[in-house]
Amino acid sequence: MRIFAVTPIHVPAEELARRQARYDALCPPGLTVELHDIGVAAPRALDTEQQVRDSEGMVTEALRGAPDEADALLPDCVLDPGVPALAGQLGRPVFGLLRTSMTWSALAGRSVGAVTRNRPIADELARQVDAYGLGSSFTGVEVLDLDVDAIHQADRWAASLEAVVGRMGRAGAGDLVNGCSAVDLPAEAAAWPVRVVDPTALALRLIAAGEAA
Repeated sequence: MRIFAVTPIHVPAEELARRQARYDALCPPGLTVELHDIGVAAPRALDTEQQVRDSEGMVTEALRGAPDEADALLPDCVLDPGVPALAGQLGRPVFGLLRTSMTWSALAGRSVGAVTRNRPIADELARQVDAYGLGSSFTGVEVLDLDVDAIHQADRWAASLEAVVGRMGRAGAGDLVNGCSAVDLPAEAAAWPVRVVDPTALALRLIAAGEAA
């Protein structure tokens, strides 16, 4: 399966290459992701509600115009921009990282929370969870208060994430979705008191399993 993916923000060439390498490393055999930058007219960060909305519109249009040779489509964003609008309309799957990973936790009978780097992203994630009908399994979102550069600064993100894991566990979360598609989790996360989910890694494994079934 060849998946056409698009970033939710405009990123420089080195960040696009880092994200592509991450997909290359995470893709199971038989699955490939070709990541494209959304373009210079897009926001450089999702720091306001308006930037979230602008990104959603641009990602939707980019996915709608994906090349015919792509077998499936994927926004490179845990907010699933374009997924509800396009699902079932294009004759090929439109996968959402949030929908796929959270649905798996819910099907496994685990309550699930999330972390995001700022409040506008947290609000949109919670809205999407409700739209997917997963609110009964959701324990809420914790905000890390990080700038956009923390996405590629794994140590900064991990330090902030570790500081909230205990609180999310006490709030009842069995799983905790790391609310960014492009952040690498530290190895020590496996020992934290709540299971921290990399939504990109999990979604790719589930997509590949579905193709193999």
